[in-house]
Amino acid sequence: MRKLYIIRHGQTLFNERKLTQGWCDSPLTERGINQAKHVRSYLQDKNIQFDGVYSSTSERCCDTTELLTNLPYTRKKGLKEWNFGILEGEPEDLQRSRKPWSGTVEFSHGDYFKRFDGESDAEAQSRFDNTIHEILDEGHKNTLCVAHGGVMWLYYLK
Repeated sequence: MRKLYIIRHGQTLFNERKLTQGWCDSPLTERGINQAKHVRSYLQDKNIQFDGVYSSTSERCCDTTELLTNLPYTRKKGLKEWNFGILEGEPEDLQRSRKPWSGTVEFSHGDYFKRFDGESDAEAQSRFDNTIHEILDEGHKNTLCVAHGGVMWLYYLK
């Protein structure tokens, strides 16, 4: 049986400061480094080994990947976070477009970020989904992808 593991990068400086972080980047915090090390220990304890490893091209994902495994990995632009346009680096509370959590799949931003030169949820979802399909077509038995919370959420909604 083939398995796909999608793991979010560790906490970053922007996460800690509650700043919007999509295509812009910031370094992992000590907590983020420790989170990645904890996941590595978990994977080792469960004897989970990978024959295919992929990462978003964002530094925070590459750094997390390198903390998770010593295996070589492939960087994929399609695994990048949702593009929030000019709201990148701005306080997260500017993302007022999100509908209140209702327990349903409608919990998203829709086209909100398009007006700020970013991506719609459908665009980011399609990009990420297409990239996951490309990766799965590689035929690995156990695949690790290190990505971002926003696009992982959109993938889950799909």
